[in-house]
Amino acid sequence: MKRSSTKPKVGFYNMFWLFIFGCVFGWIFEVIFSLLVHGVFINHSALVIGPFNVCYGICACALTFLLYKYKDKGNIALFFISFFIGSALEYIMSWGMELVLGFSAWDYSDMFLNINGRVCLVMSILWGFLGIAWIKYIYPHIEKFINKMNKDLGNKLIIILIVFLIFDLILTVTAVLRAKEYERGIEPSNFYERFLDNTFDKDYLYNMFNNSWSE
Repeated sequence: MKRSSTKPKVGFYNMFWLFIFGCVFGWIFEVIFSLLVHGVFINHSALVIGPFNVCYGICACALTFLLYKYKDKGNIALFFISFFIGSALEYIMSWGMELVLGFSAWDYSDMFLNINGRVCLVMSILWGFLGIAWIKYIYPHIEKFINKMNKDLGNKLIIILIVFLIFDLILTVTAVLRAKEYERGIEPSNFYERFLDNTFDKDYLYNMFNNSWSE
């Protein structure tokens, strides 16, 4: 009997597309969660253009790599492994975002059993269930889809997406920096700053970053 591999495909091609699927899946998951719990639409993208929740993209790659060898274990074991891996990743990303941009897009300070407002029990439990759903039910279908893609087309799309994501990242950072200036009463000095003021204003950024970006 052929034994199943204990490692997923970790080449750049597969990991990049897994990252993209994770970004989009995470955005959809967060939007649905916000609609069900809060009854409002919140754009949980980390970038100002497109449904790209980068945190979930990173977690999709990390969870796949770290959980794959445990995919045949029972749900209880997978739950606790995902619980701790997801919590660690969320803490690191919150800290990293604060280090780079000066704020974190989430704050669990008011939640039960939180650690520095970066992780909390409720979200860690969600990571546990999400890890099970991801590695057992979602990832296998995504892997099949990636493997069936036309690789030449896939490589061309990767180049386009990399260029776009770099542009989107630069636009996001400059939009946040400009919005902070606007709130300090600094008037726009050129066309680009006026474009940012009119397109990605504080309400747009508040909706993306849970009112955290200006704190």
